[in-house]
Amino acid sequence: MALSNLAAVALLSVVGLCRCDYKPTWESIDSRPLPEWYDQAKFGIFIHWGVFSVPSFGSEWFWYYLQKQKRQPYVDFMKNNYPPDFQYQDFAPQFTAEFFDPKEWTDIFASSGAKYIVLTTKHHEGFTLWGSKYSWNWNAMDVGPKRDLVGDMAVALRANSDLRLGLYHSLFEWFNPLWQQDAANVFSTNVFPTSKTLPELYEIVTKYKPELLWSDGDGNAPDKYWNSTGFLAWLYNESPVKETVVTNDRWGYGSICKHGGYYTCADRYQPGHLLKHKWENCMTIDSKSWGYRRNAPLQDYIKIEQLVQTLVETVSCGGNLLMNVGPTHDGRIAPIFEERLRQMGQWLKVNGEAIYNTSAWRAQKDNTTAGVWYTSKPQEKAIYAILFEWPVDGKLFLQEPVVTGQTEVVLLGQKPLKWEPSKPSGMTVFLPQLSYSEMPCQWAWTLKLTAAT
Repeated sequence: MALSNLAAVALLSVVGLCRCDYKPTWESIDSRPLPEWYDQAKFGIFIHWGVFSVPSFGSEWFWYYLQKQKRQPYVDFMKNNYPPDFQYQDFAPQFTAEFFDPKEWTDIFASSGAKYIVLTTKHHEGFTLWGSKYSWNWNAMDVGPKRDLVGDMAVALRANSDLRLGLYHSLFEWFNPLWQQDAANVFSTNVFPTSKTLPELYEIVTKYKPELLWSDGDGNAPDKYWNSTGFLAWLYNESPVKETVVTNDRWGYGSICKHGGYYTCADRYQPGHLLKHKWENCMTIDSKSWGYRRNAPLQDYIKIEQLVQTLVETVSCGGNLLMNVGPTHDGRIAPIFEERLRQMGQWLKVNGEAIYNTSAWRAQKDNTTAGVWYTSKPQEKAIYAILFEWPVDGKLFLQEPVVTGQTEVVLLGQKPLKWEPSKPSGMTVFLPQLSYSEMPCQWAWTLKLTAAT
């Protein structure tokens, strides 16, 4: 029996052959096997929360669009609603989080079927959701909630669910004077990363022990400026989560989709085909923003049918889906986000067998019948065909499977189905006539094929 990556590492460690001494080079860092839990999980929840949740207008880039780009909608919003001398920093005391109940959040996230969460500990605005030693008076302990929001979330998550903790952290900060000075020096100086970014990263890893670290916001500075490989060597060699932690690819200009534990490549990345390297599709339920928007119309929220389809297509192509919600400034998960999350959980209760712990099959989608995508479990000799549309005549043609006389087909959540081979190849499956209440789920359906290749 083949050893898993983690089991192999553990065994090699015992006999003294473990590759545990990672060097601060990309060649060495990239040689680390991806911990298996991440590939098996398939589905996580992203949480964008910060001072930008107070104006909750436009996007989480509110401050940058207002102050740097002076975009008219943002300028008008401030002019029409706040005094002339009101600054972005004045929003921080209004980031109150009085309704933030981490146990309630945990229940919602767990009900979605997600296996991990990724919380923004600090976005590009620089405000930290914990009492950072390196963010005096611009953190959630000193102003606003007066709470360690990261710590509260971590405690609730680990006490009430099997969800793994992931933390997002922005490398740069738009308007930090130290960052701006380094940028003006074309990154020939590195005062900002050595005095701010790197100390914060060490702090959140040692304090909260996340099993996923989601880096972002390189500000077009190279990884050498950020000393990314030096930090990652420590993370993989010495940190309290060195065995299980997973990292992404946003560690400096030029590293995205090239270095790191898994690739994100771009926001809302969906290649549509199998990649050789593990990847993730991070996307938003609100199609226009990562942060909460008070004025978002219903049409901007992606429907559950499309969210399920995105999950299936992502997993079929070997990726994980990280689906974002934006909480309100007072700590609520808006009902429309909660509904979408619980709907995902309803679908996964029936069809999770075709998502969790699966592998990409030799064909990602059916080349003849549109809207059919495949996953597989080689260890169980099972192929899963997931269809987005229920055929009107009840007949579903599948071009890709090679069938045998022993092939069996089961509709997950229902019963075995009849089928017949097609010429010159493929098969036709006869779906049952079911009433609405008899349907195993509402938005996509899974056929499990055994004894087929």
